[in-house]
Amino acid sequence: MLTFYDMHAQEYFESTVRLDLHELYEPFLKELGPEAHILDAGCGSGRDTKAFLDRGYRVTAIDASPQLARLATTFAGQRCRVLSFQEMKFREEFDGVWACASLLHVPKLKMPKIIPRFIRALKPGGVFYVSLKEGEGEHITEEGRLFSYYTPGSFRELLTCFPALREMAFWRTKEIRSRQHSGPWLNFLMRKVGH
Repeated sequence: MLTFYDMHAQEYFESTVRLDLHELYEPFLKELGPEAHILDAGCGSGRDTKAFLDRGYRVTAIDASPQLARLATTFAGQRCRVLSFQEMKFREEFDGVWACASLLHVPKLKMPKIIPRFIRALKPGGVFYVSLKEGEGEHITEEGRLFSYYTPGSFRELLTCFPALREMAFWRTKEIRSRQHSGPWLNFLMRKVGH
C-alpha cells in the first residue's frame, strides 16, 4: 500500500489536488467554531489541509506515505507529519477529524482498533467526517492497494461497537475523479458524545 503511494506520489497528487470538494466541507465545517483545530487524517495531496487553513482553521495533517507528506507539506505550506493511523496517540486535541477517502484503505479486521484512536483524538462534542466507497468486502488492486467497501448498514453495524460516536448525517456522492473509480461514495458525519 505505502509502496504504491510512495512510487506514484506525484501522479496521485496531480490527480487529486485540484478536486473541488467545497460541498463536502460545508456540513463538517458548519459544526466547528471559527478557530477550530482539525485533524486531516490521511491528508494525501494536502488539498483539504490547504482549504481548511485558507478558511482560518488550525490543522494537523498526517499521512503514512513519506512522499505524499512531502508533497502535501509543500502544497499546503505547513508540515504534514508522517504518521499511520495505528501510530496515532492524540488525546482530546481536535474539534474535528476529517478522514476523506483514507479509512477505506484500512483492513476491516483492523477497524475496531483504529476507530477508538480517532475517538480519543477528538474533544468531547467534536465531529468526525468519514468517506468510504460503497460496496461489499475487500479488494486488493493489481498495484497492491487495499480497498475496504461498506454499505450504509455495514458501517453503521461497525459503529454500534462505539457508543461514543453518534451519527449526525449521512449522504451519498458521485465519483468526481475518474471513470476508472466509478461507484458512489458514502459520507458519514458523527459527533463524539461523552468521553
